[in-house]
Amino acid sequence: MSTQNPPPHPGTGASGPQPLETTQTQTIDDAGQDSSGPGLLDAATSASRSQARMSYKFQRLREKLRQAVVTGELTGKLPGERALAKRFHVNAKTLSKALTDLAAEGVLDRSIGRGTYVKGSAPAVATPGRWLVLCDSPSGPEHHVIGCLIEQLRRGNPDLQLATGASAAEMRPSFLNGFGAVIDVASDTPESFLRDLVVRNLPVVAVNREPKTYSTHAVLVDAALGAARITRDLLLAGHRHLAVVEPSGPATVSHAVRQAATRYASGAVIDTFSPADIERGPGVAALRDAGITAIVCDCVASATQCKAGLDRFRMGVPDGISLAAVGCMCGGPEQCPCSGYYVDCVPLADAVIGLLRDPPPRPTTLWLAGEFVDRGTLAPTALPDGQGHTPAFRFDDAVA
Repeated sequence: MSTQNPPPHPGTGASGPQPLETTQTQTIDDAGQDSSGPGLLDAATSASRSQARMSYKFQRLREKLRQAVVTGELTGKLPGERALAKRFHVNAKTLSKALTDLAAEGVLDRSIGRGTYVKGSAPAVATPGRWLVLCDSPSGPEHHVIGCLIEQLRRGNPDLQLATGASAAEMRPSFLNGFGAVIDVASDTPESFLRDLVVRNLPVVAVNREPKTYSTHAVLVDAALGAARITRDLLLAGHRHLAVVEPSGPATVSHAVRQAATRYASGAVIDTFSPADIERGPGVAALRDAGITAIVCDCVASATQCKAGLDRFRMGVPDGISLAAVGCMCGGPEQCPCSGYYVDCVPLADAVIGLLRDPPPRPTTLWLAGEFVDRGTLAPTALPDGQGHTPAFRFDDAVA
């Protein structure tokens, strides 16, 4: 009698146990998508390439710390630097550089004597009420405007101490501990000093100085907007050869004037002069010889110097040449040397006080638009088409 052998058990055969057939496991994430495919490989490859681009160890550590903050691995007050260095297998110098970078970016708050906190988690402390105001020397060209601004700041805090921006590099940490905020009105404050203030978690507000790379607040007169508006008015009033008066270096007003000329009169010619050239005379002679009909100045000080030079050469304003300026004014419109777009010191100071009394959670820059002040120094000119007539025009009444 023949018997039928039962089918072999899975994994076994006639010659003994056989290896089980393997199957590929597919991982499905919460959204129902395959998370085990090329996506993870691409992300890992991208991350490894990003790490490879960071040639310095402190840069790689900085990104690890940033990721730890984002994921919640590091919250509140961070462990001491010795413990962090041991945790991430780095030395103290590498850790310090990484923490300093993250503090400058606003990710962390570092304060001597208090430790390092994730931004926004540090407990409130009673800080001294004094404000340190950094400004240029009293003999600077804008000393009248700066003096007016400081008086307005005293309304927000009478306890102010003045110092020059040039002396900032010599200030010791023990001296800075006595202040609750720093207001930077100077034009020559070292960037390294501002960076140190941010790392120390000391509030900083820059006035008419646009922040570069560090986490500071700023309040600025929108000189570019004012220059564009006054240039538009001058071009629509028939002017085709303009001069910009501003110091060498910043070209905010020159750039705005040229952009407006491109939009409203592409054939217009724009020249640039320094305030010193105009005040001493050579620039005035060049203005007259070139046939320039209007001047736009970058601030009240430049306009004052320019007007003095024009008066010395008996060039009448506005009959001989139109004169305008943008910037900050003090003492009311009657103190402005010429027509233009100005911001009064009062709203400028109010903006600074507001940032210090109720600080926003992130670095904030406030741009203040100027209002038109008519001092009778602008006039239309004959159109350059040979018609020889003067158009009827009211400044500050042009349509943008």
